[in-house]
Amino acid sequence: MKRAGLMILVLSLIFLFVAQAFSADVIRFGAALSLTGKLAKEGNLVKNGYELWKETVNKKGGIRVGNKYYKVDIKYYDDESDPNRAAKLVEKLITEDGIKLILGPYGSESVFSTSAITEKYGALMVQGGAAADKLYTRGFKNLFGIYTVATEYMDDTLKMLRNKTPKPNTVAIVYSNDLFSTQVAQGAYASAQKYGYKVVYYKDYPKGTQDLSTVIVEIKAKNPDILIGCGHFQDTVVIVKQSKDYKLNPKAIAFSVGPTLPDFITALKGDAEYIFGSAQWTPTLKYKDPVFGSNANFVKAFKAKFGVEPNYHAAGGAAAAVIFQRAIEKAGSFTDINRIRQALASFNEETLFGKIRFDATGKVVGKGMPVIQILRGQQKTVYPEAAAEAKPVYPKPAWR
Repeated sequence: MKRAGLMILVLSLIFLFVAQAFSADVIRFGAALSLTGKLAKEGNLVKNGYELWKETVNKKGGIRVGNKYYKVDIKYYDDESDPNRAAKLVEKLITEDGIKLILGPYGSESVFSTSAITEKYGALMVQGGAAADKLYTRGFKNLFGIYTVATEYMDDTLKMLRNKTPKPNTVAIVYSNDLFSTQVAQGAYASAQKYGYKVVYYKDYPKGTQDLSTVIVEIKAKNPDILIGCGHFQDTVVIVKQSKDYKLNPKAIAFSVGPTLPDFITALKGDAEYIFGSAQWTPTLKYKDPVFGSNANFVKAFKAKFGVEPNYHAAGGAAAAVIFQRAIEKAGSFTDINRIRQALASFNEETLFGKIRFDATGKVVGKGMPVIQILRGQQKTVYPEAAAEAKPVYPKPAWR
């Protein structure tokens, strides 16, 4: 019995030694993601981006810290699309699993709740899944986000259109009265003024409404050159359908959300033609990347692994992880949070998501928003010109 007990003790010590040796050669990241629930589609796309990054890095030997390479591991929890649950799970990652390198969840509300936890415990979060301005107004030092924020969503669209012929002079802005859409509308109003447009209509509508006929009639009376819609997918479908019904024919129609989703074309068919949409990222952007080599290589690798072309959710996840990796490499440590934070704060590098640098609040600055247009039933990047697949069609033909 004594010999058996001694053998068990020896085996336990050997197992512990091997486990410690293995863990010493692994950098562990953590993420609470919406793998089920109403945001499951987007949450799983972000996870796909994380997984492709992990696979790519590990195939190359891992993350180099000093003169040694460390493999990557990611611990996931399902937040079930609940921001409160996401916060509890990130706390578990930090306090129970001992992980202080946190990859962000999807959605502004979940990033808002979880980043409060990383700040509380001195952990770091890099997120590529949320755009609300409010994330960066709390004085946090440990949150870094790569999405162009809501108030800048429509800036590049209005910049692109300002010199078109015939020159557009007037803009109508309509928006859902939720936080994100309101901030997008506020930013669109400011951008319109900056570029010399006259805003002839600016009004919200109830979140989730299925009838905007009164709004459409009011906008038609103002006869704007450009119609900007700041809402969500179903809102854009209603606006397009009722604009056609009431023969509202601006020279351009652009949305903050909707045209970038395949369902937009499925729902509207031919009526989706010539509609503009703002995008955080598109597959045609011609950026280099320190891990994948280029944006084009990322797209190719994603298609090979998942069988579909990536959208901006997956690209945002992969890019956030790439930036985390580069910060660790520059810091020369994966345990010294202060040094990694400093590397993130001074980050200024081209990635698949664009040229990334952060302001003092952790918000990305200067990245811009590519513009897509639905042409012949497909999403085509039309701006910036360096990444354009096609020239934008302007003015928009009248409804048939």
